[in-house]
Amino acid sequence: MMNCSLKKTFLLLVLSAIVYSTTAQQKIWSAAQANAWYKKQGWLVGADFLPSTAINQLEMWQAATFDASTIDKELGWAEKIGMNVMRVYLHDLAWKTDATGFKKRMNLFLDIASKHHIKILFCILDDCWNPDPKPGLQPAPKPGVHNSGWVRSPGETVHNDSTQWGYLKQYVTDVLTTFKNDKRILMWDLYNEPANSGYGLKSLPLLKKVFEWAWAVRPSQPLTAGVWFMEYPELNAYQLEHSDVITFHNYEDTNSMKKAIDTLQKRGRPVICTEYMARKNNSRFETHLPILKRCHVGAINWGLVSGKSNTIFPWGSKEGSPEPNPWFHDIFRKDGTPYDVKETELIRRLTLGR
Repeated sequence: MMNCSLKKTFLLLVLSAIVYSTTAQQKIWSAAQANAWYKKQGWLVGADFLPSTAINQLEMWQAATFDASTIDKELGWAEKIGMNVMRVYLHDLAWKTDATGFKKRMNLFLDIASKHHIKILFCILDDCWNPDPKPGLQPAPKPGVHNSGWVRSPGETVHNDSTQWGYLKQYVTDVLTTFKNDKRILMWDLYNEPANSGYGLKSLPLLKKVFEWAWAVRPSQPLTAGVWFMEYPELNAYQLEHSDVITFHNYEDTNSMKKAIDTLQKRGRPVICTEYMARKNNSRFETHLPILKRCHVGAINWGLVSGKSNTIFPWGSKEGSPEPNPWFHDIFRKDGTPYDVKETELIRRLTLGR
């Protein structure tokens, strides 16, 4: 039997858990609210977008390299094939270096996207690729190497040290507060692929924190964090139970995609695939896009225009690799011609009916 002191401690822990659970439930949209929102959107089709002139998120958003003319041109190509949403990564260091300018550039980007009738799904944190981002001049691409310059947000040192998360809280709070009622924004993807880059469950505390920071603002747009890797059920459970709208990644064949959709739709909330389409993996527009449309699942493929990110090359590609056949990701060449005209015709037919 517990002593009196332990009983009090245990009671406080239980009460804290109840308060936290109640708070979370109050902040998360109900399934009915999420479905009502989704019904108004129509079928969402788009791409993970980085302008061809940027190697990573910092080069996209920093003042010296923000390329509005290329963004305008490339989103115009997306509009012509019926795309109506883009998933776009932000970066904490772009905000930390120049918060006012960063938000002005976000606003300009949203203006450009809105002109092309495209809504934006902003992604705030990311566990993928290079561990040590630095503001300023970004490295040149390594020829043939997939995503040679993409950077994590935050970097590994900050990710692993919660005493440095104070400015991350400020970053998340400032961005969400500034744009919390902006109708040009479709959703907020709070954390891309937590546990990637070997972090594993070390990402769970930051995942929980970013949701808490976002709930404190509670923007009018839905919040999500997409499931992507089944080896961390504790992470997946948190993401699924705390997202307003369910999002997921799948780069595998049609059987895998169908299984993922069937499983996730049982939760009774809208489902959006925020990363798919890797031709070498039998994840293609002609195989997957009709399934996503039939199931009314949002379809956001990786990559719009071949550029400095080198994502036409597969994961693990070596420096100096020749242009692959087929391309791994991406739809257009830099001059706006499609990699495969049959693909763009299919996308246009499924989105615009022509």
